Amino acid sequence: MSTAIRFKPEPLRSLAFGSIGAGYTAIGTALDNPTRIFFLQNLTDETLMFSFGGLEDHLVLSAGGYLLIDVTANKSMSHGFYIAENERIYVKQVGAPSTGAVYLSTVYGDTGL
Repeated sequence: MSTAIRFKPEPLRSLAFGSIGAGYTAIGTALDNPTRIFFLQNLTDETLMFSFGGLEDHLVLSAGGYLLIDVTANKSMSHGFYIAENERIYVKQVGAPSTGAVYLSTVYGDTGL
């Protein structure tokens, strides 16, 4: 029996520039699994604000910016710091984008058991 932790990406989540408004909008669906690696890209032409939960401002990314968090890639399956499953990431305008999209890529660990 293998105890290896497999790299398992969730489907890519995205939101096109035309759907990004003055209020928070979810970027795709909620996370299906506890996230170990989190990669958020702002590939629009404007600065945008992001939120975990959609109520408070948590981080800002300039046009073309990204955030990569290796949350717990080197920890065990049962211990460590994770972004919780069912969490949603939201985005809103700081400036109104006219091109591009935002993208969220996440990875979780799976033992295959």
